[in-house]
Amino acid sequence: MSRIGTTPVSIPDGVSIDVASGMIKIKGPKGELTQELTGGISAKVDEGKLVFERPDDESQSRALHGLYRALCQNMVEGVTKGYQKRLEVVGVSYQAAVEGQKLRLQVGFSHPVFVAIPTGLNVTTPSQTQIIVEGIDKQLVGQFAATVRRARPPEPYKGKGVRYQGEQIIQKAGKSFVGGEK
Repeated sequence: MSRIGTTPVSIPDGVSIDVASGMIKIKGPKGELTQELTGGISAKVDEGKLVFERPDDESQSRALHGLYRALCQNMVEGVTKGYQKRLEVVGVSYQAAVEGQKLRLQVGFSHPVFVAIPTGLNVTTPSQTQIIVEGIDKQLVGQFAATVRRARPPEPYKGKGVRYQGEQIIQKAGKSFVGGEK
């Protein structure tokens, strides 16, 4: 029995959930998200909670049961609180700035790197070395932050690059002169 799938999703005040023909629409104070249900998984709203049911006890059904419950829990949290990822740009003269619907990164290349900001995300740069990604879709926020980090991942010798705030980079020892006479 799936423990995650059997746990109902509680619906907070100000959130409305509409389940119709294999689609779940969750609307809250920050926006609206939809999720399609496949694999025979069904959902219903019962006494202020969203409950998921599966057709049989096969492995695929059990996996989808827990998956859709977790996705809907994240959607409820997204439309009430939202999600946020913070990134740091570390390096001499490394900079980040938002220009229209693009994020411009100066990260040690001879040219700036531009990353298109998807609709539904709010990207801000409070300083030249900080990037804040906010949105209601957890997957979209995490994917965009990973795309920005991939533009110049932190290197292991000096730690220069784009990293998540608070991320620990294990630094390697550089080359050292062993020297000496024979």
